[in-house]
Amino acid sequence: MAAQQGMRNSALRVLEEALGMGLTAAADTAEAVAAEGAYYLEQVTVTEASEDDYDYEEIPDDNFCIPEGEEDLAKAIQIVQEQATDTYILEQKTVLPPKHAVPEVIEDFLCNFLIKMGMTRTLDCFQSEWYELIQKGIIELRDAENVPDVYTQNMFLENENKNLKKELKQHKQAADKAREDLLKTQKERDFHRMHHKRIVQEKNKLVNDLKGLKLHYASYEPTIRVLHEKHHTLLKEKMLTSLERDRALGQISGLEATLRHMEIGRSYTVPEIRVGHSGERENVPEGPTQKCLREAREQNKCKTKMKDSTKDSEFPVDIKPDPSQNLCKENLGPSKFDYKLNNIFRLHELPVSCIAMHPRKEILVSCGEDRLWKLVGLPEGIVLLTGLGHTDWISDCCFHPSGNKLATSSGDTTVKLWDLCKGDCILTFEGHNHAVWSCTWHSCGDFVASSSLDKTSKIWDVNSERCRCTLYGHTDSVNSIEFFPFSNTLLTASADKSLSIWDARTGKCEHSLYGHMHSINDAIFTPRGHIIASCDACGVIKLWDFRKLLPVVSIDIGPSPGNEVNFDSTGRVLAQASGSGVIHLLDLKSGQIHKLMGHESEAHTVVFSHDGESLFSGGSDGTVRTWS
Repeated sequence: MAAQQGMRNSALRVLEEALGMGLTAAADTAEAVAAEGAYYLEQVTVTEASEDDYDYEEIPDDNFCIPEGEEDLAKAIQIVQEQATDTYILEQKTVLPPKHAVPEVIEDFLCNFLIKMGMTRTLDCFQSEWYELIQKGIIELRDAENVPDVYTQNMFLENENKNLKKELKQHKQAADKAREDLLKTQKERDFHRMHHKRIVQEKNKLVNDLKGLKLHYASYEPTIRVLHEKHHTLLKEKMLTSLERDRALGQISGLEATLRHMEIGRSYTVPEIRVGHSGERENVPEGPTQKCLREAREQNKCKTKMKDSTKDSEFPVDIKPDPSQNLCKENLGPSKFDYKLNNIFRLHELPVSCIAMHPRKEILVSCGEDRLWKLVGLPEGIVLLTGLGHTDWISDCCFHPSGNKLATSSGDTTVKLWDLCKGDCILTFEGHNHAVWSCTWHSCGDFVASSSLDKTSKIWDVNSERCRCTLYGHTDSVNSIEFFPFSNTLLTASADKSLSIWDARTGKCEHSLYGHMHSINDAIFTPRGHIIASCDACGVIKLWDFRKLLPVVSIDIGPSPGNEVNFDSTGRVLAQASGSGVIHLLDLKSGQIHKLMGHESEAHTVVFSHDGESLFSGGSDGTVRTWS
């Protein structure tokens, strides 16, 4: 029993030394006791640790700073509150964990301690000797005492102290980094503040310079306006001179033809007409030819006076176009399809509704919803003449066969005729009850036909200045009207999904064509007149045989509406202006469809040049685009 008591006291002493002096001292004491083989009692008093004697390093409060300059005071108050909270947390006493419900015995404590410290050899020696004594009955397990809680609490506090030191080191590093970032940010702030002041100064200088330039260039605006007006006047005079020249050339050609027909014999010669410096003709003897010419002129004047007395014009006899000319054009070669966007003319502030080509010159006229029509010279796009007279949007326009007059239709229910030599409105036809959608000239130049929203079409006599006939028959708006080339036959397209063919002399409907499922927006003849092309509000194009009055083919390129269709001079290519902004080109020979992409919005109208090398289209953005 004395040996057992000595062994127990020796183990307790080793435990106290290991807990008090450390791992190395405990191991040395255990070996010394085992070597001496003598055991003695030593009174050990275990006291609870009252306070942690660790001296915490004081952290200098260098990070606290009140923001300078114009920083918000609330931010400074927030920083003070955060630092006060951190100080309160650090000053709080560490709350010890509650005691274990099951006390730890000495044997388990020693094993755990040795495992934790990595003393495997000491652990093996202890376990072998401990269990050997238990097997021999020298030590009983119930006699083993529990380890005081103070030791476990000390170990817990040591671990917590190490973790706090580690966190303190990390927070110091973070504080140093934050201090560096703060200094860097302050330097950048000062730099950007200085840069901002410099930029503000430069901006003020530029504003002052801009004001000075505006005042400087304001003095040039009246001069520029005057020069622009002179330029416009000169262009107008140039165009008028060109038209007068063409008219004079036509009169000369007519006089030459009359002279050739009225020449009596080869023995008579035309005396030379000499013009003096004053511009007046010199007195020369009148020969027989001049006498006959003067009599013919007098007879012509008498006929003109008689015609003026009757006023009403007579419809000419139907004259079919010469098919050989169109056949020659069709046999020239393959049609052109590789058009590319070449130029954009911004002519109107509102959408362009119609484009028409001059019958002889490289001139086009564009009409817009801004109530203006403009005569434009090609290819530069110079505005030669501007017409203003309608009180509402202009829907359509058409050149007189001679090219010296222009007819326009408008939403103000009128049709106006314009003299291009003077640029003035010479005649206004009033009679429709609603907006007029379309207008067209007869090939003789004495009649104008118009179609309206009031479900009727009218034929106007230019000489008598009155409506000669009103065409009734459609049950909805008449959207398009077109004369058959060199004849008295009219073609109308209506929102009632039908096409009608009329005799302009009697005003009767000769035939109607049905096949469209939606409102027909436009219809047109080929140059030879043997095919009719029509398009409707869902993008369906139909081709009709005018000789048999039967449909030929139907092509659906919708769902965007087809606003207008037009043939080229050969009649082999059909162009359609689509509501999607795409220009579709249909090859009537191969059936292929080509697309021209370039309009940013809806395309309203399309027309070919005389030689077919160019294409012009107008859109809802107020522009006319040139494709070549």
